[in-house]
Amino acid sequence: MGFAGRFLFVTLTLLVALLFKVYQDVAAPAAIPAIDYSEYWGPGDAKNYKEDVEVKPFKLGYADNVIEKLKNKLDDAPKLTEPLEGTAFEYGFNSKRLQEILTYWRTDYLGRWNERQEYLNQFPQFRTQIQGLDIHFLRVKPEVRNPKRIVPLLMLHGWPGSVREFYEIIPKLVTRSNEKEYVFEVIVPSLPGYGFSQGASKPGLSPAKIAVIMRNLMTRLGFKKYYVHGGDWGAVVGNLMATFFQDEVLGVHLTMCMNTAPIGTLKNLVGAVAPSLVVDRKYVDFYYPYLDRLKLLITETGYMHIQATKPDTIGATLIGNPVGLATYILEKFSTWTNPQYRSLPDGGLEKYFTLDSLLDNVMIYYLTDSITTSQRLYAETFNIREISRELDRIPTQVPAACAKFRHELFQQTDWSLRDHLQNMIQSNHYDDGGHFVAMQLPEVLYRDIVQFVNRLYRREDQ
Repeated sequence: MGFAGRFLFVTLTLLVALLFKVYQDVAAPAAIPAIDYSEYWGPGDAKNYKEDVEVKPFKLGYADNVIEKLKNKLDDAPKLTEPLEGTAFEYGFNSKRLQEILTYWRTDYLGRWNERQEYLNQFPQFRTQIQGLDIHFLRVKPEVRNPKRIVPLLMLHGWPGSVREFYEIIPKLVTRSNEKEYVFEVIVPSLPGYGFSQGASKPGLSPAKIAVIMRNLMTRLGFKKYYVHGGDWGAVVGNLMATFFQDEVLGVHLTMCMNTAPIGTLKNLVGAVAPSLVVDRKYVDFYYPYLDRLKLLITETGYMHIQATKPDTIGATLIGNPVGLATYILEKFSTWTNPQYRSLPDGGLEKYFTLDSLLDNVMIYYLTDSITTSQRLYAETFNIREISRELDRIPTQVPAACAKFRHELFQQTDWSLRDHLQNMIQSNHYDDGGHFVAMQLPEVLYRDIVQFVNRLYRREDQ
């Protein structure tokens, strides 16, 4: 071997060693950080704070004048710009369809507001103070005599959803059925800053901090061990609860599983080169072609950049503005349910959802003026401080399940996920379903949760 050959050999050896070292660094597990269980997020000085631990009943009870004011605003709505000829939802919410929904909202839905308010009050609701914030939650106990076992299940929503996402699935969970030997007791909080839960007065309330609040809520309610389900931000918070509190979370069930650590991203890219090597051939199109998935994300996440950088600006344009608020929120229920709905003049909104259910969710944001505080979660997450923590590098041994629906915004292969979710015991793929699957396909989601818990039913949890 001549000098050139030896030089090339040494260079390649060093390059391989360097790449191996880089791989070791990005794949190295991290430790669980120190957790402050009493970090204060309320207004003013924490020194003056004395936590009220009482759990108080809560009910929606809006006066007639509040609803009349909303009706007046809808009566005085601006004249909408005509959609371009031959377009549907490609440019955003089709204004003809929007006008139909606004008319329905004003004349039909609000004309039955007492009925809708009663519907939203059908489950027991409460508020309690945790770390300076009033936290709202549903707590639905099973109405079953002498159940063999009651399984506590914390269910976490995302944006622009609310506790309303789970109204269709809750009755299935809390009743006896042939599929399970137990019944669930369901706890559904409004995330801080969403709906009837108070928003933070201090900066920094990231998903990791919310995970602590949710854990403290479960402790307040007397649960030492419990299951967690989450989608969207609920999936992020649920994942972090299963990471930080591995002795408390019995199992975590997610509909948008992610491993945001560098190794997860690296494996995504490697998989794009030879997809069939990292995922069953029949599921390749859930994840690849990678460029197509990336294009979809770019198309659908313009809102994310705004909310991650200027949440208060966009919040100010939407708060108290029923037309803008409904447009901004309902458009997500169209294209995030199926991106092909962009080509439908009605946005496909009523293929799975009723207008009442969609407007229930909008009303929660409108009545509570919570759109700005809900959007701040993006700014508290997508920043250098938070991203650099690389919390998904912390492995968790909590049993995990990932329900993967065809039209979910973001998907990762099990190969990527298992570096973090090291005890993932269930991963099901479904040919239908999108981002709001608890509302869209409650029966399918119910069966997936039950299948997961059944796998762990005999596990000792005392």
